[in-house]
Amino acid sequence: MSRFKSNDKKETPELNMGSMSDIIFMFLFFFMVITTMREASLKVHFTPPKATEIQKLEKKSLVANIYIGAPISKNENTLPPGEVSVQLNDQTIKAEELVTEVQNFIGSEKESRDAEDRNKLTFSLKVDKDVQMRYVNTIKNELRKNNALKINYTASKREK
Repeated sequence: MSRFKSNDKKETPELNMGSMSDIIFMFLFFFMVITTMREASLKVHFTPPKATEIQKLEKKSLVANIYIGAPISKNENTLPPGEVSVQLNDQTIKAEELVTEVQNFIGSEKESRDAEDRNKLTFSLKVDKDVQMRYVNTIKNELRKNNALKINYTASKREK
């Protein structure tokens, strides 16, 4: 018989978990960088018209969106005769409050920006291709009256 006993049970070596936290934080940082946050949930359906000359906006943080199109839900506010809705931020507007709500929207968007960025603020009209121009003109006139002169029309590229 032997004087020394051999252990048949061998222990598994421990895993080094130090680099695991580095990998997790790297993934977290990666997803934080590539993720874009949606500012407003759409309550208006719009299909942008096709265009041949398209330019991308330089700084999207200086853009305020106004959506005009068919309401997604029947409960949304519409403009007469009930086929078109205007969405500012997360709410649709009643027809009788259109002028005041657009003025309030312009004021709140300008107030939320720095003094130097107020002049660079662009209002982007995201309009459905089947909407009549009279609704767009009403909003465009209110933008002009409130000295919001940078207006952008959203369009998709026409394929040749």
